[in-house]
Amino acid sequence: MNLFDSVDTLKGIGPKTAETLRKFGIKTVRDFFYNLPKDYDNYEAPTSISQVRPGKVVIRGKIDSLSTRRARKRNLSITEGVIRDNTGAIKVVWFNQNYRVRQFSPEKEYYFTGNFELKNGRYSLISPSAAEVADIDPQTGLSPIYVAHGGLKSHDFRRLVANSREKFSEIPDLLPTVKSGTRKNALFYAHFPNSEKTIQGARDYLAYEELFELILAAKLNRQENEKLKAAEIPFDKAKIQEFVASLPFKLTNAQRLAAWEIFQDMEKGTPMNRLLQGDVGSGKTMVAALAAYEAILQGHQVAILAPTAILATQHYEGLNRTLEKFGVKTALLTGATKKKSELKKEIARGKIDLVIGTHALLTDDTEFSNLALVVIDEQHRFGVEQRQKLLLKSPSGLAPHLLAMTATPIPRSLQLTVFGDLDVSILNELPKGRQPITTKILTELETKETLYPQIQGTIQAGQQVYWICKAIDDDPRTETTSVKSRCTKLKNTFPRAKVEFLHGRMKPAEKDEIMEKFSRGEIQILVSTTVVEVGVDVPNATLMTIENAESYGLAQLHQLRGRVGRGNKASFCYLLTSGDMRPSRRLKELEKSTDGFYLAEVDLKLRGPGEIYGALQHGALDLRIASLSDTKLIRRAQTDVVQFLKNPDNMVKYKELMSGISKYQQLTTLN
Repeated sequence: MNLFDSVDTLKGIGPKTAETLRKFGIKTVRDFFYNLPKDYDNYEAPTSISQVRPGKVVIRGKIDSLSTRRARKRNLSITEGVIRDNTGAIKVVWFNQNYRVRQFSPEKEYYFTGNFELKNGRYSLISPSAAEVADIDPQTGLSPIYVAHGGLKSHDFRRLVANSREKFSEIPDLLPTVKSGTRKNALFYAHFPNSEKTIQGARDYLAYEELFELILAAKLNRQENEKLKAAEIPFDKAKIQEFVASLPFKLTNAQRLAAWEIFQDMEKGTPMNRLLQGDVGSGKTMVAALAAYEAILQGHQVAILAPTAILATQHYEGLNRTLEKFGVKTALLTGATKKKSELKKEIARGKIDLVIGTHALLTDDTEFSNLALVVIDEQHRFGVEQRQKLLLKSPSGLAPHLLAMTATPIPRSLQLTVFGDLDVSILNELPKGRQPITTKILTELETKETLYPQIQGTIQAGQQVYWICKAIDDDPRTETTSVKSRCTKLKNTFPRAKVEFLHGRMKPAEKDEIMEKFSRGEIQILVSTTVVEVGVDVPNATLMTIENAESYGLAQLHQLRGRVGRGNKASFCYLLTSGDMRPSRRLKELEKSTDGFYLAEVDLKLRGPGEIYGALQHGALDLRIASLSDTKLIRRAQTDVVQFLKNPDNMVKYKELMSGISKYQQLTTLN
């Protein structure tokens, strides 16, 4: 059996089914075997209907009276029926699952697993999974649950996998570091469990396999980077000391250490590949300025890439003001830059030392004379290809040094795996004079009594306010207040205040104009979507309200909160919750802590690596089993990968492993 054969070579998978599978990324036999169950139902001890209590239950019975109707007010279909056993009957309800009407035979028995809860005034079994009793091994009572793909439901996958049961014995080993046959046994018991113990054993191996591949990809990326050549930029101690002495503030110890690590990297003949991570307001830009000045002192050019024109403009204004007294020629290049072609000619001739810009830096006609350092701010906003395009703009044949910056703190376990042996500098101190941000959770009912007086006091003190909304336009299907509606309401509530709105669908020039007015203090309340999440620096803004706060991730909430507290005035962040539900754990954690590194660890536990990684870099970290909080397993995989790489023949011998890690190599590199 060849694992890379098309999925339709497996028994029972015809052209139509294969086409459905391919749409969801299941193209090969290998993909099919690795389409693992998301969970397992245990049918060993079902509850009789007469003994059912609220909560998760397993019921064995027959079903009848199935029908589907449309809900009046919402775009929703409701399928209802009655489940019966020899002790009684209960109502069952599914939402937007019309196929359930055709799924069941009234004379057959099924296991139903779901939550028995109060819904619309009566208790019902809500959206349970279902399995035919005849399909469940009576010895184990365990049944895998698969994610539905298009028209293929969990029970369809169970049937398809059962057709290929004998094929599992032909699965070859993948890793040299485990006992022979471990892989095929793990995959078999993942799909055909005979006990909770075998499920755990399968998960342990498959988690180790994922971590091994991920860490191997990261280490290979580092090896490739070390083969490249870069300009050796010597450290000019006297000039750097003069520059630091000219600053109107003292650098933090964390800034000094990060800068020194960068200077040491730039002295090497291989390209720096360093990630500078620091909490909001920790001073990353000034560290980047020190690196840029060092490169420029040696006659090189520097490019700083920012995700938005607003942020690029802020960087330009701040860095130009700081560096021009030292003779550094700085330019701003964005889509709105006038006389763009003339500026690009100057850049190509080496007349511009430091170019700060947006995606305009990536165009083919933007050329450099001697590019030696690239700084990418909020690097996760750019894809791998975009970053590489800028890194290839050095005409000397040397790779430029790369400093990537992020204000999204990365959990330690992600540093060990996703970013492998990447060099990381951390800014974990805030500049002196920064006031802590007080965070409070409020319900919508407390808005008028608690929040509005606070906003009024903020405005009267000459300070400014952010109000964050989820939606741009009103949607009759939800109760979410849009940016436009909230702006109107706040204008009515605070008639003497200047209130404006901002959102991502506005033209760039319109967005820039609004932000410039807010920066100048001409707007007192800015109602916005998350377009202000990154890089907007208005020290006079001291109050932020985040509406529907429970609908945002913890990392994003922390980023948004970081728009206030950027000056020397006390600042506040209010998290508004809708309805009467208790605040989620992530809101409570945000209320408790302003430490982004602590919150990153909490976020990893709450949401998992895929969500966290999505906030750090384009691409999905598709870990099916492994937990990036399992540092013991990570350490084991790291040790084994180091041993694997000691034998160069392994990369030829283990072809499937090497081809499988290519997806991770795209994700675990900054350049």
